[in-house]
Amino acid sequence: MSALWADTPFMDSGKFSGRRLHLGVSGSVACYKAVELLRAWRRLELEVTATLTAGAREFVTPLLFASLGAAHVYGEMFAPAEDVFAHLAPGQEAEAMIVAPATADVLSRLAAGAASDMLSAQALAFAGPLVVAPAMNPRMWAHPATQENVARLVARGVVMVGPDSGEAACGDQGRGRLAEPDAIFFAALRALAPQDMAGLRVMVTLGPTREPWDGVRYWSNPSSGRMGAALATCAWLRGASVTAICGPGVRMRLPEGVTRVDVTTAAQMFTAASELWPQMDMGFFSAAVADFSPERPADGGEGKFKKNGAEDGLTLTFTPNADILRTLAAARRPGQRVLGFAAEIVPDMESLLALARLKLTSKDADMVAANPVNAGHGAFGAAEASMAVVDRNGHEEIWNARSKADIAWDLCSWLLRI
Repeated sequence: MSALWADTPFMDSGKFSGRRLHLGVSGSVACYKAVELLRAWRRLELEVTATLTAGAREFVTPLLFASLGAAHVYGEMFAPAEDVFAHLAPGQEAEAMIVAPATADVLSRLAAGAASDMLSAQALAFAGPLVVAPAMNPRMWAHPATQENVARLVARGVVMVGPDSGEAACGDQGRGRLAEPDAIFFAALRALAPQDMAGLRVMVTLGPTREPWDGVRYWSNPSSGRMGAALATCAWLRGASVTAICGPGVRMRLPEGVTRVDVTTAAQMFTAASELWPQMDMGFFSAAVADFSPERPADGGEGKFKKNGAEDGLTLTFTPNADILRTLAAARRPGQRVLGFAAEIVPDMESLLALARLKLTSKDADMVAANPVNAGHGAFGAAEASMAVVDRNGHEEIWNARSKADIAWDLCSWLLRI
């Protein structure tokens, strides 16, 4: 799998297994990126069919798509090998249709409702969500005819992804490059996901905080932000407007539709969350916030503390940081829902469940999800985790190890029911 997907939590999700997607590929040098998309969707066990236009087949072959798992690869409208009703098949079988890359010619056909080739006929007969990712020379993209076609498609509810700006294959600079594959990947999943969080505004805190004690050293923890990234992604896929407040070093790839706010210290995270919280409907507090910060030297600690300045050892004094979860949960308005997290070292999951109950009460949360971080559990940065989950209505569950993407999905579903 390409490194592009290595930092995407939803590459480990099982929630889209068996869902059906149709991929249309038209004649652009960016065709090779459609192969990456097919592989990514197949890794999630989506059932993917594909149509390659005559132009696309000049760049890539149907055999390539078939060998990578496309259930059926369509070509010419009247090819002898095709079913006589192949132009209707995606509309009867697929749940969403993606055209990537989409050339200026394909945009024109889609906007006009043409049905003179297999791909345009399939699109015309398709009543489900349609996602289009244009790719062409920047001057072709900027032409009024292309812009009129795009406007017509958007007015009909078609989701446009990109194009991006940069250097085109021909060497021209400007907007016209195919959007990054991850943006198209996420747009397709959003088209398949239930939009049961549409209209909700969700804030997620994720990753560690770093508390400096001189100009180069800090107090922190090994959190990667993977759980929070999965939560932010899940909420966005299901229609929410999402803001992710990210601690330092969070490299997880988030959908472009998620607003990212980067902070470093616990105090900065508290300030950012406090400013956003009044406008939010839900708060997912998954960040591993440092409970304490070291006091900095009298000189402000902007330089590097020298070893010879403490030959007999070094003593640091720590002061408590604000409790973001408890403070904002106490300040919530009616209707706001709060999901808190706890990382604990415990002998067993029943003990973890008891600690989750205590945290639910002490933090005044609506739900708490607690995970063990004992040696060997690999919770920090791992793709999977075990969870003890409790809510304010007395419901409790223990989840054995599963992907953090699927944990995020199930937590969102649970919180919606409260």
